[in-house]
Amino acid sequence: MIIQSVATRFITRGFPPQSSAARTLSCAGKTWKVYLSGEIHSDWREVIAEGIQAKSLPVQLSSPNTSHEDSDDCGAIILGMEEKRPNWDKIGANMNNIRTKTLIKDADIVVVRFGEKYRQWNAAFDAGYAAALGKSIITLHPQSISHMLKEVNASASVVCEDASQVVDTLAYVINGDLPPPRDGDDFLPIADRLGAGNPNP
Repeated sequence: MIIQSVATRFITRGFPPQSSAARTLSCAGKTWKVYLSGEIHSDWREVIAEGIQAKSLPVQLSSPNTSHEDSDDCGAIILGMEEKRPNWDKIGANMNNIRTKTLIKDADIVVVRFGEKYRQWNAAFDAGYAAALGKSIITLHPQSISHMLKEVNASASVVCEDASQVVDTLAYVINGDLPPPRDGDDFLPIADRLGAGNPNP
């Protein structure tokens, strides 16, 4: 089930303790449209939807038809059966493409999920289409298939390994809200770890 949340809020989060500065980011009045493309055999869409709801993010989610059977047979059900498999596939694909093209064009952000078990050719095509339209892309996949997706990831703004990182990315982009560091107590701000980028700010 895709959950929509349109509540808008202002978030103020302080910098780490060494700084007394605070930042406030707001996109008041904007509902962000996020299209969820990719594999349909796990609950990653539900995890993102629940995370968005939990954080009250002003996000409207959309996706392709996630019923494998319906997306295969929609054309034949509505227009009539075909005698050959390529024709059956074509009328269904053309019908599904209406939804896909419309929602990707309308999206602010396109999230593309790749899993290890299945070859998501459609997801790769969606990523390319989104890139051609200049959309912001977030890819989501296990680290084990990063090499195979290096060209796709090169076009992405963010590469995530789990659905919670997608939610945290959206929370930061929309509200400037950051989660606890993924590296835990080992995290160091860039100035401490790598030195000041500008010695004379």
